[in-house]
Amino acid sequence: MKQTAEQAGERTRTTSVAAERAYNLVEGLQQGLVDALSKVSQQLGDGKGFLPVEWLRENGRHGGGIRFMAADQKLFNRASVNVSQIHYDDLPEKALGSATALSTIIHPKNPHAPSMHMHISWTEMKSGAGYWRIMADLNPSIPLESAAQAFSTCLKYAAPDHYAEGSTQGDRYFNIPALGRHRGVSHFYLENYCTDDSQADFELAKSVGEAVIQCYSQLMKEAIEHHPNPTSEDFQQQLAYHTLYMFQVLTLDRGTTSGLLVHNQNDIGILGSLPSHIDRDLLASWKQRLDSPQDQLLEAILAPLPVISLCPIDDEVKQALADSIRQHYLDHPQALNMQARGDVIPPTVENHR
Repeated sequence: MKQTAEQAGERTRTTSVAAERAYNLVEGLQQGLVDALSKVSQQLGDGKGFLPVEWLRENGRHGGGIRFMAADQKLFNRASVNVSQIHYDDLPEKALGSATALSTIIHPKNPHAPSMHMHISWTEMKSGAGYWRIMADLNPSIPLESAAQAFSTCLKYAAPDHYAEGSTQGDRYFNIPALGRHRGVSHFYLENYCTDDSQADFELAKSVGEAVIQCYSQLMKEAIEHHPNPTSEDFQQQLAYHTLYMFQVLTLDRGTTSGLLVHNQNDIGILGSLPSHIDRDLLASWKQRLDSPQDQLLEAILAPLPVISLCPIDDEVKQALADSIRQHYLDHPQALNMQARGDVIPPTVENHR
């Protein structure tokens, strides 16, 4: 008897033409970023590039994804380039048809090379209505004004009619009120974006993705070439920034939290953005700055971390963090209102229910 794709543990794809087109776009961007960074790996790293890891939603029945994880430990602290597509073609009672996304974070090992986050996704309802989510932000441990300007310029070039709005929403989303500062130095964020011109919307997502890939790979390469021998102080500054990055992702980032609440079948991938190490003492010191119940969330985050200042964030820790965060919002659903937002709050969790 012939097996179905689900029985064989294969990822199924949605029948939606628009979602399939979006999938081809984000898959192409994924390959473009992996290729660009692999080239830098060949030039400045150990040449090991990236390795693919696949995950399945309900054994593939509702899709899944594939992420490329950096194998080059000379060049990268941590890097994940994930593409996924979740769909509910077989569940007519669900309003959501599919969600197709590229989500990536690159943390170079050299403290002078900035980290980068990018997310491009297409969400489509069973009614046929859909919208894009387009995000990009530059995250240096050691800020360099020329790099921030170059990244902002590339976004202006890619989205000349939308840069002002995207920058304003990005600055709002990546603000960290408890610390009185932002995560990153250049932000772009369009949420729930759609117009009457679906082709123009598609081209905007493509333009931003391609521009960020080209700009970032060059910035990373130049930073490493200009600073081949970082000091111990440089690495300490990077550790502090990585701690701030994790603090923002786990206590504020609405996309990360929504992913964890929707399902538990890709927790490691969803937390693939976390750096390899953080300063546990520094993280713990921020608890007093948080309002309730988010101070309890930080307690739950600290609980599974090894009690050492230079604290490793491995897969076992990531799983424990995912479980803690999920439980916190089940216990305190009102705390979701305290998460980061742009001008529009997407009903991501509700869409999947």
